[in-house]
Amino acid sequence: MTEPSTAEIRTSAKAVVLHDDLVLLMRAVWEDQECYFLPGGGQHPGESLSDAVAREVDEETGLTVTVERLLWLREYIGANHDHPESEADTHRIEAIFLCTPTSDPGQLGGHAQDEVQTGLEWVPLGKVPALNLLPQAIRQPIASLTEAPKPPGTYLGDVA
Repeated sequence: MTEPSTAEIRTSAKAVVLHDDLVLLMRAVWEDQECYFLPGGGQHPGESLSDAVAREVDEETGLTVTVERLLWLREYIGANHDHPESEADTHRIEAIFLCTPTSDPGQLGGHAQDEVQTGLEWVPLGKVPALNLLPQAIRQPIASLTEAPKPPGTYLGDVA
């Protein structure tokens, strides 16, 4: 008899890096589609989420950033979404932080890019809803940052 597998919760930190009404996005090819992601990644044991996001932004983009504040907290429980069988053990918690660059925003190029990453792009906030930015649930909240620069922190829930 096979033992049921136990899901582990993976915590990560993502960055909404803003500069002159532009947001920094990673271009990627994932599951045979061209898309965008926020820079960021997994938290190391003993590392704060704010330290994790600053490290990940540096690794993936080459930028140093100031972490301003938590914008949103997102969960992804794979069993509740498009591929419940193959992602039954997937459970991610992402803290999404507002960040501002402290190094030259025109000098991009990380030293430890994600394997799906194909580039980096500064995108006008107003164009974000029309992009294939994943997860889809963050498109409108990011675009809304032009209207309300200080929205309250929000728990987004289990969204894809």
